[in-house]
Amino acid sequence: MRTVFRVEGDWSRAEVRVTQHGSAARIVVEGDGDLERAAAQAGRFLSLDVDGRGWAEVGSRDEVIADAQKQLPGLRPCGFHSPYEAAAWAVLSQRIRIVQAATLREELVREYGQGCAFPAPAQLRALDLELPGRKTEYLHAVAEAALDGRLDGDVLRAMPVEEAISTVREVKGLGPFAAELVVLRGANAPDAIPQNERRLDEEITFRYGAGRTVAEVSENWRPYRTWAAVHLRCLREARTHEIGGGNRA
Repeated sequence: MRTVFRVEGDWSRAEVRVTQHGSAARIVVEGDGDLERAAAQAGRFLSLDVDGRGWAEVGSRDEVIADAQKQLPGLRPCGFHSPYEAAAWAVLSQRIRIVQAATLREELVREYGQGCAFPAPAQLRALDLELPGRKTEYLHAVAEAALDGRLDGDVLRAMPVEEAISTVREVKGLGPFAAELVVLRGANAPDAIPQNERRLDEEITFRYGAGRTVAEVSENWRPYRTWAAVHLRCLREARTHEIGGGNRA
């Protein structure tokens, strides 16, 4: 696989190519910035920095997760390139359909990005964008927080999850749902559960039965609670197509 992204810290553009060789992943990064940090960041957003050898044991404790593992063999939850990009996406997707938000992001990258990379925080902060509601104001706040280091992936991952979420909520425009997205899928924390994810709650009811809660069933998912939640959300989307639409397999 190949992707391009902004490297946290110096916000340079980096390109990464990842190939599998047996049980190992080979990461090759190119760019004009901090390539060591770029490689570590790529490992984080691809969940390659997490020892997954215990993941199979979760399935042995939970038959629902065992079925998810069977249907999605080899899935490793890929997060956003950084908490910064996750926060920007949270702002863009507020109160509009996902496909509309994706279009807004594509336009931002095409007009202001660099070789398919999202605009760097300093550039985003300076843009006078015509976006719905207060999205421009909130994007400026996200950019400011990134430049101040408040959306640094390594820092957020080092904090207890609840503290990291509280820190992100201090950024203007990021509510509870957005803050969880930034920490769980932006910093790609492997062992946490969202408290404000309606679709996950509904999928828990569908697969475990009425009256079961995420907090209850997720005890068997430790230390991969985020991974298990992502698997269930993927199965839900394959079943309902509620986000992407259409009738895809």
